[in-house]
Amino acid sequence: MAGSLERRWPSTVADDELRLQWEFLSFLRTTVVNKVAGLDATLAAATPLPTSPFMSLGGIVRHLTAVERFWLSIVGGGSDLPSLWVKEDVHAEWRLDGRDTPSGLVAAYREEWLRSERALAHRTADDRAARSVDGKDYTVRWLLGHVIQETARHVGHMDVLREMADGARGE
Repeated sequence: MAGSLERRWPSTVADDELRLQWEFLSFLRTTVVNKVAGLDATLAAATPLPTSPFMSLGGIVRHLTAVERFWLSIVGGGSDLPSLWVKEDVHAEWRLDGRDTPSGLVAAYREEWLRSERALAHRTADDRAARSVDGKDYTVRWLLGHVIQETARHVGHMDVLREMADGARGE
């Protein structure tokens, strides 16, 4: 089972835009980890929403791992790592198998954080991403904003899924 992490709100006297974005992303990442803390593999893999048959707590962790790898490491930093997305199957990264455990999914997610941070370590908010996507260029500012909004959106889903799984509620 995955354990919980201590969350820290970003500084309220923000004087550096890029640092503030990283701090908000860190806060959200920690929230993701805490939403699966203490769950067994069965509860983490549950898909209780009939209209979203692939959405599970574990699937969201796997999806956010793919989001970070693609947008921050591959696009932002130019890494040659393979994408975790499968073009032929838009739901591939959401599917879990019998080997997936909350702790394993969290470990992979946390490893991706380190890759993402290394990929953009010496970049400024105004710097262009190392790669374009479909002919579009992106700034580091945009990439971080996108990953923040994607993570926040799925944290909201995780709130509902966790409450449905075992009644746990929290920030």
